[in-house]
Amino acid sequence: MTVPSPSPAARPWTTSALLALLAVLLLLGSAWAYARIRSPFPYYGTAYTPPVAAQPFQGTDHTGQPYTFTPGSTGRTTAVFFGFTHCPNICPLSLAYLEKARQALTPQERQQLDIVLVSVDPARDTPERLGAYVEFFGTATGVHIPEPALARTAQAYGVAYQQVKLDGGAGYQVNHTPATYLVDGSGTLRVLWDYTQLTQVDRVVRDLRHVLENPLP
Repeated sequence: MTVPSPSPAARPWTTSALLALLAVLLLLGSAWAYARIRSPFPYYGTAYTPPVAAQPFQGTDHTGQPYTFTPGSTGRTTAVFFGFTHCPNICPLSLAYLEKARQALTPQERQQLDIVLVSVDPARDTPERLGAYVEFFGTATGVHIPEPALARTAQAYGVAYQQVKLDGGAGYQVNHTPATYLVDGSGTLRVLWDYTQLTQVDRVVRDLRHVLENPLP
């Protein structure tokens, strides 16, 4: 008579649970490593992966002087925001919190950061009006770009904008992309923040410091 071979001992449930946990940790670790390779710094904002070269633009600044933004030409970091002076909420919030973040930097860091507001309402936002607006919020530069150059500039940054008539036909507002684009000292787009993120000043400052200290070659 053939004696059946003894069956292997059942694996303790604790061993199975440990192996399952290790498999999950390995999977999560692989996903984390992939994300770190894609963007080694854990930005609060949305990182450009891969980074993208920022596009230049020209206009008139809020003092009435010709303005040219040539990314990477000065080695300074620039936060670029598209908005308008009649904006009821998004634009003033964005400028106010960008200035709070700038003030949270050291004096040396502040010297290396520019904040630029490009108007998406060139018909109403004269340089004089832009001047009063940006100076109320701090040290930003307001830039007036006429059409059709404004449309080309906005498209280069992935910004959409559209006039919307107010009820009763009394004027209009401008719907626009509510993002701020951070360009490093080498002229590279590194990260963008939605306007709702700007209220978290400490986290914005962390992103700013990393980009200030680590411009791409």
